[in-house]
Amino acid sequence: MEDRHLLKRYEALLGAVPQLVWVMSADGVVTRLTGRGIPERLWAPDGGASWMNAVHPKDRERFRRVWRRATRRRLPVDEIVRVRLENSPDRYRHVRIVAAPVPGGEEEWVGTAADAEDDWRTRMREKLLARMASVPAARDLSEAFMTAAAAVVPELADAVAIFHVQSDTPDGSPPARDAPSAVPVGRVALAPGLPSLPELSGDFTMGPTTQRAMRSQRSQLLTFSAGRPPEGSFSHVSDQWLRRAGATSVALLPVVVDGRTVALASTATCRGNPPADEADLALLQDVFQQMSGPLRRTLEMQGIRETALTLQQSFLAAPSYVGGVTITALYHPADSAAEVGGDWYDAVRLSDDSLAVSIGDIAGHDLDAAMAMGRVNSTLRGLAFDSGPAASPAATLHRLDRIVQALDSPSMVTVVHAILRRREGDAWDVTLSNAGHPPPLFVPAGAPPRYLHDLAAPDPPLCVTEAFPRTDLFVAMREGDTLLLYTDGLVERPGTDIGHNLRRLRERTGALARRGVPLPSLIRELLPSVHDRRDDIAVIALRAERER
Repeated sequence: MEDRHLLKRYEALLGAVPQLVWVMSADGVVTRLTGRGIPERLWAPDGGASWMNAVHPKDRERFRRVWRRATRRRLPVDEIVRVRLENSPDRYRHVRIVAAPVPGGEEEWVGTAADAEDDWRTRMREKLLARMASVPAARDLSEAFMTAAAAVVPELADAVAIFHVQSDTPDGSPPARDAPSAVPVGRVALAPGLPSLPELSGDFTMGPTTQRAMRSQRSQLLTFSAGRPPEGSFSHVSDQWLRRAGATSVALLPVVVDGRTVALASTATCRGNPPADEADLALLQDVFQQMSGPLRRTLEMQGIRETALTLQQSFLAAPSYVGGVTITALYHPADSAAEVGGDWYDAVRLSDDSLAVSIGDIAGHDLDAAMAMGRVNSTLRGLAFDSGPAASPAATLHRLDRIVQALDSPSMVTVVHAILRRREGDAWDVTLSNAGHPPPLFVPAGAPPRYLHDLAAPDPPLCVTEAFPRTDLFVAMREGDTLLLYTDGLVERPGTDIGHNLRRLRERTGALARRGVPLPSLIRELLPSVHDRRDDIAVIALRAERER
């Protein structure tokens, strides 16, 4: 009688506790005792079904490992997992499971299930926003997108792709046919086992649902049966991928900066995982809108870089034509993750039989460096033209050094300045002076290439000292001989030996020249691979030829 009274008291107490209390066998069969406090009814196993079947697919394997370890070692359990709601196979709620083994002969656990949805979402939101807050402005949009995509996979989505929205309309809204530049395949986040996203061609057009999301600047969530997205909602390539991936939902999240949609994040749940819900969408909105700050700074940096690059390109005029000499030049900026540098080249005709050639590099990688490069280049060109064909390049560089130090904030400048004068026949006398620049490479026809610093070490760069006397070097160019001038980006790369790189450049140039490779193709062949370009590269090459 007393035991029955105690049991009633215990049941009354449990009825007042905001959680469910249950008993579970080692194989996962649950008997619910009593309790309340879960806002919506959880799935209740019957017929001996395992409670593990109600756990969300993404949490199931993790929780199964926890439970096996607990049953094997008879340890307590304290985990937050998603549990399916009653009569709703696609809806889940986060529940805190606390269980402990019951002392005695039978292997069973007594436990509680308390609602943890708000707590989980608060903690997850803080976790994801902390990831995003720690991301500085990236030099490259792909870098910013990759970081954001990786933040939400696999916790909130199975796949994330982010598009940079190009727009020419005054209000920043997408034009009638959007042409977004998609993040390359390596810049998206995919859960294991999903098919790779397809390559997107330049004429890729987003589907109508995506365009509506961008125009309205409002997030949209579409849920559907596994692998069956709504007809006509997405582009053809997106539709095909969603079908192959067994997608169950797609969330479209515009990223707005200063009132303009500058990016669109697209997330998907796949492989039979339950679709996202409105609470997931709200959390995704918070995460991706955190991109707006770093993205704004990234776009500002990119704009500055593009302005500097445009300014720099404006100073790189086509080399002047002089009969008897082929002149080819190129400027190649570093990869898109770097700022523009201060490299330049120039070639100006002084007379019918003479030519001034220069190449140089201003210290720095920003708009100031590009502007300084323009001033130094223009000043040197004016000095060379004023001094005439008979001038000493060393004397011209000395004058340039004095002017730059007097008029500009001193910034280290390296430069090679050369004067070519025609001799009888098809030969040319070359006089040059080197102010701290990588050594010019001379490639005689039918003889091994050699660096001209074999004759003398370079003089100090400009803006270092005025007291040091500058020197001239002399070399004769005959028909078929090549002179190669370049900036340090061609031979200097992090983690490599400069001496080794110079040897490779000499050998490679010599081999191409012996094969008779035309000068424009030759200098393009000398460029390092895209992945190895860490600095801007300027090259100007001259080859003596028979005048026609």
